Amino acid sequence: MWPVWLVLAGIFFILEIATTGFLVFWLGIGSLLAMITSLFTDNLIIQMVVFIFSSTLLIIFTKPFVTKFITKDEDTLATNVNSIIGKKAIVTKEINPTLGVGQIKVEGQDWSAKCDSDDIIEKGTEVEILAVSGVKAIVVPIVQKAIHK
Repeated sequence: MWPVWLVLAGIFFILEIATTGFLVFWLGIGSLLAMITSLFTDNLIIQMVVFIFSSTLLIIFTKPFVTKFITKDEDTLATNVNSIIGKKAIVTKEINPTLGVGQIKVEGQDWSAKCDSDDIIEKGTEVEILAVSGVKAIVVPIVQKAIHK
């Protein structure tokens, strides 16, 4: 019976590679333990009990440990679009909400921009990025922000 347990373990390990839950792995370990048991006894009931019992215990006792490493920390680093929110930028092309044009430069990158109000923001003005909507950064002039507070 040991070849059957070995094949089952292989199937469980392959399934674990295809999933991200880190659950099927313990079934593979349980299969290996049942395989070892099958070398000592031909009783299928004992082998099944070893498989079920060991898999269940491994899942129950390792879940908190695995969850601790899989969950995201509070101190995650903002990347891509979210990384520019809150940064200061310089207007490189006038932001005009009527014409729907405007461009800023932040961290060496050019972004299309629009103002959070209907105001026109002149070229060279320092702005802060409040959010990103689609492909446009939503900005507010630094002086205007101080007035709104």
